[in-house]
Amino acid sequence: MAQQLSFADSIRQLKDKRFLTILLFGFCSGFPYVLTGSVLTLWLQQSGFSRSTIGFIGAIGTVYAINWMWAPFVDRVKLPVLHKLFGQRRSWILLCQMFIALLLLAISFGDPSENLLYVTVVAVAIAALGATLDIAVDAYRITIFSRDEMDAKMPYAAAMSTIGWNAGYGFIGGALALALGGETIGLDWPIVYRWLILFYVIIFALVIVSPEPVIEEADLIPASETNNSDGFVKAWLLKYFIGPFKEFFERCGFKLAFAVLMFLLTFKLGEAMLGRMSLLFYVEVGFTTDQISLYQKFFGGLVTAVFSILAAMINTRFGVIKGLFIAGIAMAAANLLFALLAIVGPDTNLFMFALSVDNFFVAFSTVAFISFISYFTSRTYTGTQYALMVSIANFGRTTLAAGSGVLVDYLNGDWAFFFVLTSLMVIPGLCLLLWVGKLMQGYSENRNSGKAQNS
Repeated sequence: MAQQLSFADSIRQLKDKRFLTILLFGFCSGFPYVLTGSVLTLWLQQSGFSRSTIGFIGAIGTVYAINWMWAPFVDRVKLPVLHKLFGQRRSWILLCQMFIALLLLAISFGDPSENLLYVTVVAVAIAALGATLDIAVDAYRITIFSRDEMDAKMPYAAAMSTIGWNAGYGFIGGALALALGGETIGLDWPIVYRWLILFYVIIFALVIVSPEPVIEEADLIPASETNNSDGFVKAWLLKYFIGPFKEFFERCGFKLAFAVLMFLLTFKLGEAMLGRMSLLFYVEVGFTTDQISLYQKFFGGLVTAVFSILAAMINTRFGVIKGLFIAGIAMAAANLLFALLAIVGPDTNLFMFALSVDNFFVAFSTVAFISFISYFTSRTYTGTQYALMVSIANFGRTTLAAGSGVLVDYLNGDWAFFFVLTSLMVIPGLCLLLWVGKLMQGYSENRNSGKAQNS
């Protein structure tokens, strides 16, 4: 599954200018999570809402788990005017960015303590656009490279996407957003949303000057499938909805396809449960908003970004399956450091150490995870299949993790025991990963054989 490269060859891979665009689009993907995650969570917490309520409102991220439903439209529908100017992928990215900026203005006129429904509906709309944006961004990252470049480039593309995402969610976008609403600057959260609109003006300009992927002939749907005389609607359903799922199961075989999907569902559940409650935990344990901005967003995000390149080198050299297995065990162990922090209290040295360890292995697992999904994605149905697999992973990260607040309340705020439980949640995913590894041998042989025939 991985091409064996020396570390010198690995470094030379990064000279490709296309990685800069992937970095930018990773930022585009990460930033909407700040708007409906960190900022909204602290806004609700300061408005007096309970952990359970905040946990359930966080389930608005469920739209990321169902974006496969409209992924075929993003994959195939050509937007009027924008498509001719910017191509298939960038036109959708620009459209989503434009509407997110408008919704930031809309949510800034809300007040959750007076009209929680209004704020929640706008937040859902932002999340839906962020989920749509992800479809186009993920498809862009895969199709920007030719088929022959995939094995060598994809781990580094995953690393650059991870760095960009953490820049958007963490050490640039997230840190700035929390700092604006922190104790030092002290802006009200609605004003913070308005300031963040400036980010979208800059991003919009950068997306415009980025290159559009060149679609290869082999990536197109065969003409015999597009010339369907049974009616437009039926042809559309067969070609763009049924086709991607049918192709995935036929190419992988039912056992491997099922094992892959179940692994995606369970692998990051513990991390998601921790992440959903982390901001509330930091506040309750005694850290200020400024400290959270500095340590968790800026420092933690920076650690993840720095280690993403190292993670790409390791995964390229030794294989994604081994990388995922090691990262899963390490992430579970890292969660225990937060259990210790819950016992010790707001110790900044322990906080930085826990974040360093956690973000290192989060970077490691994320790069391997993205490479893993990309490996199983067809280039013909890129957006739809990638969205399906990420949606399944997001279902665990968003919907199943929505009960994290209820779990903490059930434990009477025993954060230490909560973090111990999250560390145990990785076990089912690791068992499924072993199964996937056994089933993959035959798939890899067939995949390599197909490459040889195409070349």
